[in-house]
Amino acid sequence: MNSPDAVIEAVRELLPVLRDRAQETEDRRALSAETVKSLAETGFFRLLQPARFGGFEADPMHFYTAVRLIAGACGSTGWVASVIGVHAWQMGLFPDQAQQDVWAEDGGTRMSSSYAPTGKVRAVEGGYQISGRWSFSSGCDHATWVLLGGIVPGEDGQPPDFRTFLLPLGDYAIEDVWNTIGLRGTGSNDIVVDDVFVPAYRSLSFNDTARCVCPGQEQNTAPLYRIPYGSIFSYAITTPIIGMAFGAYDAHVAYQRQRVRAAYAGSKAVEDPFAQLKVAEASIELDAAWRALEGDIRELMGHVNAGEKIPMRLRLRIRRDQVHGTAQAIDAVDRLFENSGGRALAVGTPIQRFWRDAHAGRVHAINDAERALVMFGRGEFGLSVADAMV
Repeated sequence: MNSPDAVIEAVRELLPVLRDRAQETEDRRALSAETVKSLAETGFFRLLQPARFGGFEADPMHFYTAVRLIAGACGSTGWVASVIGVHAWQMGLFPDQAQQDVWAEDGGTRMSSSYAPTGKVRAVEGGYQISGRWSFSSGCDHATWVLLGGIVPGEDGQPPDFRTFLLPLGDYAIEDVWNTIGLRGTGSNDIVVDDVFVPAYRSLSFNDTARCVCPGQEQNTAPLYRIPYGSIFSYAITTPIIGMAFGAYDAHVAYQRQRVRAAYAGSKAVEDPFAQLKVAEASIELDAAWRALEGDIRELMGHVNAGEKIPMRLRLRIRRDQVHGTAQAIDAVDRLFENSGGRALAVGTPIQRFWRDAHAGRVHAINDAERALVMFGRGEFGLSVADAMV
């Protein structure tokens, strides 16, 4: 593919295949190699990758649009595509040697992640020793590197440093523990590390990503790499949930057009004014969530394209709109599900799968609505906000 627009068109052409594979993906509890290969062939995983390694350095809206489409066909595939795909952006912030380690020989190399700092980290000469277990590494079976979150204890009264550590396959093991009721097809298994050395250049501080000043910007000078981690990553979680809700909407409308309600004298569901109301309410929620995302990203990129510092109020608003967008998507799915009738409960039907997948995505830590909304409120009152995820 030679442009981000061409990638989106290729993704659209792939959607019927992903839709047909949705139940198979859920049953195997992971994406198939064929699905990942097909996504790679569209150029999707290169949308946020630096151009010097064959990437597009695309506007994030190209990425989010593709994610929404994929998740609307298969929730698990959309989730994995989004979290794996956004890692190419973060990798562009690492020191150049780390980028070379990952992409010099194969620009198509992928990374999975697990950011919750559940392992142990200690600073040693030249880098860090890390060990422990990290959970929920979506798509890890289709990656050969992993990004792990860890806290480096401070010395001499200094505060601890929350960092991301980059490890190659071979320095970690994958333990198959993923058996859930939602997002079953994401293969979000555990990563286990046994006292491994990570050189200093394969780590990145969240303090730097929050300040939008990172080592990789020396080589990757595009505006894309000057936006906050908390903005791009948070929407990488909300977007597939919005996509699942759009998928549920399409499935619901298609089903209702053919549904006859036996309990109401065989009337057609499409003639029920309450069914019409539910569809209208769901569409309002989804359109509002998507338009907020588009507006936020347009404004964000306007600042960085102009070489301007991103206002803190915009960064806080993005987090506000992101958690609210997730809530709107969940509300829409719930409205549709409760009006779908008993037959929608059958295994294999898309509406119940989208319902389960969306609710599973909702519990991701980035969707902690109260935390994000309190941060926005603090900012409105002129109080300081110190959080790496803004």
